[in-house]
Amino acid sequence: MLNLQSPSFLRRVLLADAAAGAVTGLLMALGADTLESLLQIPAALMQSAGIILLPLAVLIAYLATRQQPPRGAVWAVIICNALWTLDSFYIAFSEWISPNTLGQAFIVAQAVVVAVFAELEYFALRKSRALAAC
Repeated sequence: MLNLQSPSFLRRVLLADAAAGAVTGLLMALGADTLESLLQIPAALMQSAGIILLPLAVLIAYLATRQQPPRGAVWAVIICNALWTLDSFYIAFSEWISPNTLGQAFIVAQAVVVAVFAELEYFALRKSRALAAC
């Protein structure tokens, strides 16, 4: 069972975020051409987004390995995740690109996952601060 009060909860959430980012980044970077025909999302956009995710995933994994991840760095991850989420919804529903229904679902699904990570990281950061104050 997941212990939300555990000091390691933040590190576990960061590690899960890093793993999801790495898998998604590799999928988008290496499978952009295939995904373009399936989702109607331009391959260049998909590949660029995937390439951006890879070093970010490495950074988040590094933070996850710290005994006490630096608060400022975790805040940066939370803010990046929030911006990624907002940008994803804009891309999915603006006329900037024209994904098909499956493409919109893909964009929305990954945005929701990223938003959940941002929320969990925020919650864990608050809990870790409260535990440190005890």
